[in-house]
Formats: sequence, C-alpha cells, structure tokens
Amino acid sequence: MTKDRIKTLQAMEILDSRGNPTVAVCLELEDGTQVISRVPSGASTGAHEAVELRDNDSDRFGGKGVLRAVNNINEVIAPVLTGQPVADQVAMDRRLLELDGDPRKARLGANAVLAVSQAVLRAAARVHGQSLYRYIGGVNASLLPVPLLNVLNGGAHADNNVDIQEFMLVPVGAATFREALRMAQESYQALKKILQEKKLRTAVGDEGGFAPDLQSNRAALDLLIEAMERSGHKPGQDMMVALDVAATEIKRDAGYIFEGAVKTGPELIDFYHRLIRDYPIISIEDGLAEDDWENWQLLTERLGDQIQLVGDDIFVTNTVRIQKGIEEVCSNAVLIKLNQIGTVSETLQAIRLTQQAGWNAIVSHRSGETEDTTIADLAVAVNGGQIKTGAPARGERIAKYNRLLMIEQTDPSLEYAGWEAFHR
Repeated sequence: MTKDRIKTLQAMEILDSRGNPTVAVCLELEDGTQVISRVPSGASTGAHEAVELRDNDSDRFGGKGVLRAVNNINEVIAPVLTGQPVADQVAMDRRLLELDGDPRKARLGANAVLAVSQAVLRAAARVHGQSLYRYIGGVNASLLPVPLLNVLNGGAHADNNVDIQEFMLVPVGAATFREALRMAQESYQALKKILQEKKLRTAVGDEGGFAPDLQSNRAALDLLIEAMERSGHKPGQDMMVALDVAATEIKRDAGYIFEGAVKTGPELIDFYHRLIRDYPIISIEDGLAEDDWENWQLLTERLGDQIQLVGDDIFVTNTVRIQKGIEEVCSNAVLIKLNQIGTVSETLQAIRLTQQAGWNAIVSHRSGETEDTTIADLAVAVNGGQIKTGAPARGERIAKYNRLLMIEQTDPSLEYAGWEAFHR
C-alpha cells in the first residue's frame, strides 16, 4: 500500500505576521492527500537556537528572504523524501538531520527542516484519520492548556520604555478553556479602555499586546490588576500574572541594564522577590540571561518553591541544555518552541525529558507567526497544561485560540488544566 508515501514536496516563500519572509511547504501523498506546513520566526532569539536560514541578499526583503531555505527543500530534501512513507516520524526526522549534518541545522536551515518535519506529521495524522493532537498524544491526551496571554509588551517586542518584555494574563480560575479565553478577552478590552482613559498609546506589539510608554514595570502590573478588577475578575483567584523578562536582551558585560541602572544577577532576583510579594505573579520566564547558569541556580533556590520559573533562551528546546538545567537545578519549567530545535521528534524528546524531571513544559508561539495551528494541537497532545500564543487579538494568534476552542467543542473528554497546570 502506497497511499501514505510522499508524491510531491514543494516549498515556497510566504510572509509571517510581521511581514517578514518565512517558509511554507505543501506536501502531497500518493492518494491525493495534501497538507500545508508553515513555520514561525522569533524576534527575541537565543544564541543557542537552531539556525534560521536567511538569504542575506540586500536586494530582497532587506536581506531577510528565505529562498535559500526554500531551495534546500525543493532541491535537496524533496528528492530524498519523495516516495517515502510518512508514518514513521522519527525515521523521517532522522533523515532530515542526516541531510543537514550540522548540530544547529545551519546547512539546510532549521526553518527548512521544520517545515518538512511538520508537514510529515500533519500528513501522517490525515492518513490515520485522526486529529493532530490525538495522533501525537494518543489516548493519553487529556488536558486543555491554560493560556498565557501577552497583553502588555515591552523589551524587544515593542518600541517603548518598558524593560520586561511580556506581561501576561493567566486565567487559572476558569472551569473551561472557553471561559478562560472569555475572561482574558474581557480583561484585555478593559485594559484598552483604561489606557485610552489615561491618554496612553493603544498600538499593539508583535504579539497583540499594548505597548504604552510607562514610568516603570510596576506601572504595567498595576494596569493589569486594574483591568482584571474592572472586568469583574479577582486577581489572585480568577486570574494571575506571568512575566517574560527576556533578560538576555538586557544583559551587558557590566550586568543587567534594568530600569535605568546596572543590576547584578542577585539584585535582579531581589527585585523579582519583591514583585511576587506585591503582585499575584505565578510565573517568570527568562529572569536571567541564557548563559548565566550560576544565577539561575540562585533564582531557583530562592523562588523555585513559590512560582514557576521558565527557561527559554537558556534551554532553547535542546535536550542537552535541558539536561544540564535539571542536573544543576536551574528553573522548574521549559518553554517549548518547535523552531528552536527544528524537528517534531526532537521537540517531543525535549518535552518528555522536561516532564520526566517533574518540570512543566509550556508550548509557545514566536513573535513572527503564521496561521498555522500546530502548536495548539501539540499543547493538548502532550498534556502540557499551558500555552503561550499572544494576546486575544491579531489573526495569527486568534487562529491558535480558535483551534483550541474547536478541540474543546468536539472532544468532551478533555479537561481544562486550570490551577493544576502550575502545581504538577
């Protein structure tokens, strides 16, 4: 039987949500089944991530074109994978890694490799007549994730004077995903009205969050609390707050440039300690820089039993770095991004390693997104309990939320993770 074998594999250059080029792949099987895979692109990227291959041709898209990655799919990968069955994801991904041959996928590009890996996954699910989350997770998939909604932007995600990159609403007190999304949307709209009343900017950043100029990071937190209360949701009970500091972006040789001063790692940890004392903060992501292992240990020692501490740039969905973090007790959660590592199989390995350590694995979008909804299914499939995919605004973000709403509507066996997502 050849119906699950690849007939054609065709890549093209498309645009992401920031208007920058990215890669899409159309995969067709021998039985006529067609799937499309689209890959995202990050703005705040870690130095240890897999390589996103760009053309560096100043005559096209300011050098950001991805025709090299597209050609690598059409001319290098497609001839090898055509005629191969899509059923064995691990084998297909292993072949992709062999074709590239570089640990960081610098030859073919992680954007090229992931586009194909993701297309294989989608095609296999179609062959088996299953939804993507059920194909990945099997009968074990049982949780709908708590959304971490980035509603106020700073740092690399916005052109303003706020140091912390993301201020997120976390509707842990909801009974269902649908209710959680409603609570977050109501608070988001209340936040917009508050900003308008204060004559503050309501333009949005890359992920749909507002990006006003504020006097301090605490001012941003005060706005979130006010928005929760105005929309009828109790801070600390119905909704919590999560932060993404993206500390690598503010790290210099002298220390961390934060709120107009140079701070050491311990001083930054002291700042976080005061914040979680004063605000209902449930999670802090990238509180320290990607190679500041010693201070990550200190952060975990001081705050790890109080809140979720998420490593993104320090781990980059890489099992080697995650294993080091587990051994050295650096953080208690890992942000999972498919394009940081480049294949579906490696991503699932990273999730397994994280969860086996008793840590949380939070599936995440990137700042440059597409309408692809793979990460929504992935979050459900692995019982991650949490998902980061932006504000309840902008089509590329809403696509993920709408996908989760559809999954919830069609599968009553799934439960909303709620508070338990942060206590496992």
